[in-house]
Amino acid sequence: MDKQVDVVVVGAGPVGLLLAIELRLGGAGVMVLEQLTAPSVAIKGTAVGPLGVEALQRRSMGPALAEAEDRNFAAMGPVGVQRRAQAHRSRGHFALLPLRSEAVGEPERRMLWVNQQGVEAILGARAAALDIEVRRGCEVTGLEQHDDGVALYWASPDGPERARCAWLVGCDGGRSSIRKMAGFAFPGTPPSQFMYQAVLDLDHPERLPRGSTRTPEGVVMNGPRPRWLVLQDFSGPPADRNAPVTREEIEGVLRRISGADVRVTAMDQANRFTDSARLVDTYRRDRVLLAGDAAHIHSPLGGQGLSLGLVDAANLGWKLAAVIRGDKPDSLLDSYTSERRPVAEAVLANTLAQVALTRPDPQSSAMRQIFAKLMEIDAVNGYLDGLTSGLATRYDLGSEQDVVGRLTGDRPVGRADARTSLFAEMAEGEGILLDASPDGHAAGLAAGFTRVRCLPADAGPSMLIRPDGCIAWAGDEGDVEGLVDALERWFASAAPRPGGFQERSCSAGPSSLPRPVPALAPPGAGDRAAPGGRHR
Repeated sequence: MDKQVDVVVVGAGPVGLLLAIELRLGGAGVMVLEQLTAPSVAIKGTAVGPLGVEALQRRSMGPALAEAEDRNFAAMGPVGVQRRAQAHRSRGHFALLPLRSEAVGEPERRMLWVNQQGVEAILGARAAALDIEVRRGCEVTGLEQHDDGVALYWASPDGPERARCAWLVGCDGGRSSIRKMAGFAFPGTPPSQFMYQAVLDLDHPERLPRGSTRTPEGVVMNGPRPRWLVLQDFSGPPADRNAPVTREEIEGVLRRISGADVRVTAMDQANRFTDSARLVDTYRRDRVLLAGDAAHIHSPLGGQGLSLGLVDAANLGWKLAAVIRGDKPDSLLDSYTSERRPVAEAVLANTLAQVALTRPDPQSSAMRQIFAKLMEIDAVNGYLDGLTSGLATRYDLGSEQDVVGRLTGDRPVGRADARTSLFAEMAEGEGILLDASPDGHAAGLAAGFTRVRCLPADAGPSMLIRPDGCIAWAGDEGDVEGLVDALERWFASAAPRPGGFQERSCSAGPSSLPRPVPALAPPGAGDRAAPGGRHR
């Protein structure tokens, strides 16, 4: 008999693991398939932006993140002491031009210096604690969409396998096989530069300046970690872009860009990537969805990719779980594309602008000088910080109130004699109503809805906060206008539904599908669509 599961997530990187956690907390059965047999040790992102940090903090992973950051600073040696002191003031950069922390709001909402492997380890531990099934060494070979589910085929260490799922989510990176098999369009811009990351030893490291250095040939970023280099090369593609990066290739690019007489004496690892910017036309095609790099790729300048993908997962997870529970129709998933795609579009635009400002030609250099002067203006600095940190994100929920549609940071909640934090109260993936009304009227209205917890607030405004941290409604003092509409839009009535449906516990294991998925035809059957096709 074919395995049945509510959701199959393809990709066990940070985005796929967070999505699986969100789904499990929402009561959905989930299985994660990963092609790699072990977590990747390749050089990847070195920090997580504020919104990505908060997505994990909302699910009890804040202490683990803080401990991982401490370990990272300790591993840097003496330079780590300085970096730790700067961390709370750092707002990153725009095109390698530092953003000034004193010129931005909400300084407590900051990035954490935890690399992608560290984030993945934290999420992996949380997924294991929730008994989420993660299958490694599994390469998806085909899929078929049906009216009420997806048939999925993969090669595993045990041989060919298949499963039936109500929903399939591709979190399998920029070269996503799920995106290709399901037929998502992926338009965008071709590469204009190649970038390299490497961990290496030099014969004369003192000949290479620390920090970021622009030259007529490109950019060299030396540090802050010992032995770590990033190179931006505008000279054109290598002879074979798919070949492994060699010590000789790195040495040649480094000497040409830096102009320094240095030799690479040893290299632990290296990779290359481009500034291609591509974005899917939609995040959903029927019962297949995409998240993270599977849906969008862009230059890593500004370090926005990891956080962008984590917030994708936070946005999608609770919505898909609500659909699986039967609380909401699948039209709720339309809001996933309408909310997240514009955010990714803005990230692609700002990374393309950053690439333009780092080019070594005279025109770009002149533009960079003017831009650097503009960044001395607080309003400009703050605007750019909002772009790269993601803190300017605001979903269009149809409200004229600026706070509605924004992703909230943590805050104290509860009465003075019983203080707690908002994120601590969100650990199980429920919505929160902060009720500042004098008579508790707002809480009374929310009591008729499932998976919404009501907490008293000492001061207004009252707020309805979705499980992903988005403020879905706000009302001053005793004003509750629009609250019921917001509750009905995002949550389900507690009234019994026909058929005796009972809400499942958040700790429930894999559940049966809400509707039967057509049985898979045996291999070779004449009526089965080819892998990647669609069968009606």
